[in-house]
Formats: sequence, structure tokens, C-alpha cells
Amino acid sequence: MQEPVLVLNANFEPIHICSTRRAIGLILAGKAGMIANGRGHIRTISQLLPRPSVIRLEHQVHRPRPRVKLTRREIFRRDNYTCQYCGRRDGSLTVDHVIPRHMGGQHIWTNLVAACPGCNHRKGGRKVDEVHMHLMHVPKEPPANAAYIFGKHLSDNGEWEPYISGW
Repeated sequence: MQEPVLVLNANFEPIHICSTRRAIGLILAGKAGMIANGRGHIRTISQLLPRPSVIRLEHQVHRPRPRVKLTRREIFRRDNYTCQYCGRRDGSLTVDHVIPRHMGGQHIWTNLVAACPGCNHRKGGRKVDEVHMHLMHVPKEPPANAAYIFGKHLSDNGEWEPYISGW
């Protein structure tokens, strides 16, 4: 009952991921309709309910455009879990400020990169050019499109592909 379900707006725009339990509640309340059932059925005492994979809301929900939250996990995901100084794919990555905070660097997408502990220590509280290091990619805010936001779930839920790729 805790498997993820893709929630589409009335115009088929992907807007959220909820649990199977919540999706069935929305369907039974008449607030959503099932679009794809790729997971079998749920047996209750009196009926057999399909287990949804994708649902669509009956009424359009107006909401602001989503933005990717600035977190450690999202910085690592944006940088493909790779040190941006040496290119090492290490499990113990840290977050580094390209322009250190004490020199006026801000805690924003364009000033944060993933770095291995060795490179982060070597750079210390100095600027990149002071220690003769180079960034592999210029840091920027990741796109807030459906493919980036919901793409991490596609490997487990292949039936979501047509609904995510169009946005």
C-alpha cells in the first residue's frame, strides 16, 4: 500500500507522487480516476480493487511552478554523484562552496558543488583559481521539469514514461 503512484492534473501534467493507499482513497472519493494499472489488484472483503500506478485528478489544480529544493541530495544528484574537481565517483561526497562563505559566497545553486573530501580539504577556504583547481562543470540550478523531478522513479515504474516525458 506504500508503493508510489503518479498523480496527474486534469490536463495530464504530472504534479505529485502519492502512496497507493492515498490514490485508492482519491479514486473511491470520486476525486481522481485511474489511468494505468500495472500492479494487479487489492482484495477487500466485498470487492476487488485495481492497484493504480497512475491516477488523474478530476478537476484542474492551479499551483505555482515547482522548483527543485536546494538540498545536499539534490546537489549530488545534479552533479551525478561525482566530484566536480577531480571527477572521482566516491560514496563520501561533501558539498563545497565555490566562493567561500567568508568571502561573500552565498548558499545558492550556482555556488555549490559536490566534492570529494580530499579536494574539499585541499581547496579549503580559498577560491578555485587560488589553488589552481578547475571545475568540471559550471554549477547551475537544475531544471524544474517533470523529467528531472520524477525521473528518479522511472527505473522502478516504467509505465510512467509517457506521462513524464511529454512535460
